[in-house]
Amino acid sequence: MPEEPAVRELRLVVTAPDYDEALRFYRDVLGLPERAAYSSPDGRVTILEAGRATLELTDLNHAAFIDDVEVGQRVAGHVRVAFEVGDATAVTARLAAAGAQVLAEPTRTPWNSLNSRLEAPGALQLTLFEELGDADA
Repeated sequence: MPEEPAVRELRLVVTAPDYDEALRFYRDVLGLPERAAYSSPDGRVTILEAGRATLELTDLNHAAFIDDVEVGQRVAGHVRVAFEVGDATAVTARLAAAGAQVLAEPTRTPWNSLNSRLEAPGALQLTLFEELGDADA
């Protein structure tokens, strides 16, 4: 019988100064389904499903390379959230219409995906990426 993984879920926790705006943006516009929501006299929290989670670690040089490919210059802080989407162009436009600042329109990367970069509610930089398949196909 395979051993149970030590970690079962990656949960990125974002403290948003405008909770309602952030919830509307990520749940209603980006389309992350709501798993659970809790409130108390001390505040509110909503847990949104984001598909499969991975933790991508990069060194400073590669982070600068990714920023250069996606945006043309170093712009990200130490945390950036990437969402795989089916249509990077359409989702970028939808998020921009909902208030996200587009830092870079969708661009084909050397690793054959279509990536855009946005500044979104909760002070998060987002990469939207659409996998384009094998470059040789």
